[in-house]
Parts: sequence; C-alpha cells; structure tokens
Amino acid sequence: MAIAKAERLMNLALCLLGTRRPLSKRELRHSIEAYLEAGSDDSFNRMFERDKDDLRELGLVIETVENLDGEVGYLARRDSNRLPPITLDAEEAAALGLAAKVWQQARLAGAASGALQKLRAAGLPEDVDPYGAHGALEPRIPVHEAAFEPLMLACRDRRPVVFEYRKATAARPEPRTVEPWALECWRGHWYLAGWDRDRGAERVFRLSRITGKVRSRSGTFTADVPDVVTVRETVASWAGETADRSARIRLRTGAGYPLRAKATSVRELGNGWDELEIPYGHGLDAWLVEFGPDVVVLDPAELRADVVDRLRAVAKG
Repeated sequence: MAIAKAERLMNLALCLLGTRRPLSKRELRHSIEAYLEAGSDDSFNRMFERDKDDLRELGLVIETVENLDGEVGYLARRDSNRLPPITLDAEEAAALGLAAKVWQQARLAGAASGALQKLRAAGLPEDVDPYGAHGALEPRIPVHEAAFEPLMLACRDRRPVVFEYRKATAARPEPRTVEPWALECWRGHWYLAGWDRDRGAERVFRLSRITGKVRSRSGTFTADVPDVVTVRETVASWAGETADRSARIRLRTGAGYPLRAKATSVRELGNGWDELEIPYGHGLDAWLVEFGPDVVVLDPAELRADVVDRLRAVAKG
C-alpha cells in the first residue's frame, strides 16, 4: 500500500472513530487534507468510496446514518470497533518480547521498542524473560547496510527501485532497476530477491554489494510477485549448499571461517596454510572469489579454472 494512501486511510479512520455524531462527506472532505486536494467532486467521491470500502475490508465497522440536517453521515462507534482484551500465555509473551529485542541493532529498534511498550500496557507480563533458560544470549539481526531500510520500505509498498550494484566478478558497479519482493538474512548477510527489469528475470542481490543510494521509482510492478520467494535456497545453491561433489582448497590459517564451518575435513599444511575438503556445487567459484588471496583451489580442475577466470575478469575491470 502506498504511503500516501495509508496516511489517508488512517486520517479517515481517526475522524470516524473520534466523532460523536455522524459526519457528512462534505465535513470529512474539509477535515482531511488529501480530500481537499482531490480536485473535482467526482474525484473526491470516487476516492472516498474506495477508502470507505478499504477500511471496511480491514475490519472497521462504519455506520451510515442520517444526521440532524438530513444528510447522510458516517461514523465508527468505539464500542463496535474495540478489540478484545489481549491474553497471552508465558510462551506467547516470551516470543513477542524476543521478537522485539531481535531488532535492537537495526533502524527498526524504535518501532520494536514502541510495540513492546504498547503490548505491556495491554497486559504483556513485565516479568517474562524473553530469553527463557538462555538469558545470557543476546539475539540480534545485524543490519549495517544503508540499503536495508529503503529496500524494506520498497518491498512493503511494492515500489520499483534503482541502485548501483557490483557483482563479485566486476570491478565497477552497474545500475540495476529492480521490483523488490523480499529481504532475507542468510549466514550473517542480507539479500534482496526481486525482478530485474533490465535482464527480464528473477535475481537475488547481496546488500553489501549495493553502492550509493537506493532510489525509488513511480509506477507499479510489471511482473507477478510469487507466493513463495526462495531467497535462502537461491543463495545456498550459489554457495554450494546443494552440492553432490567435493573440492579441495588451500586456506590461509585464521581466515575463511564460513569455509571452515562447512568443511568435511581440515588438515594443517604448515607455513600458514590448511587444506580443506568442502562440498562442491553450482556457484562455489563465485563464493571462493570473495576470499581473494586467502584461498587457492587444488581440485577439481574445472573449479580452479572458473575461479581463475573470475579473478582475471576482476583484474581487467
């Protein structure tokens, strides 16, 4: 939903909930700025009817009655739109508290804290430990990329975006126009899945490779958003998570923890190097390139050639 429309619906809902008597369309038009800017009466009437229907679909009970002047008026009685008391058991309360604290490092920390305060005011127990028996743990979702917040808003509002993106094999970034679908964190990195308009295909982008500002564009999506967006599965296939073969690499001592975590065997070679055997699948060459001079591929030969080709492409750029 566009931000302008969401704000207009919120203002209409507040007017209907805050009045003690039915308000006519004329009164509502003069009370909400967006309606004053609607232009002709026909434009306003169409906008108002759509907004009224949208609020009803969202669950707001709006009554239509005649006011003292004989005009048709509208109001939303508070007793008809009051939510039932919030009742949470200990496990549900702990889950909500944990979810709110997960975002304390992100730009969403303020919103999460505010939501938690409102839940406590509505009855969330103060003494519930969201960490349970693991109180020493501090769950966090790290968000260091400046692109996260504008992309999150673009995913929510279904707005196309433009940004500069540097592939692992490229020395310079290229402009990309994307219809963003979903953001997901995998192995400590954030990824965006969406429709790449320039390439006419679904793509997944790592946020740490987005340079400069993310700029939103007007207009609607041109491609259908899938019911299920498989961000993790796509990235996992790039990293060889769906591998059915093995590769041998040399890895500098103290480097490449993600590679060590997935290794099936590790052998010290001395002189600051270790030999690892790791699963080998589609996209492993692109992942190995990210570790630069800390990795040397021993076999298979095809993987070694792919890594060398990627490194040469970067050097030429």
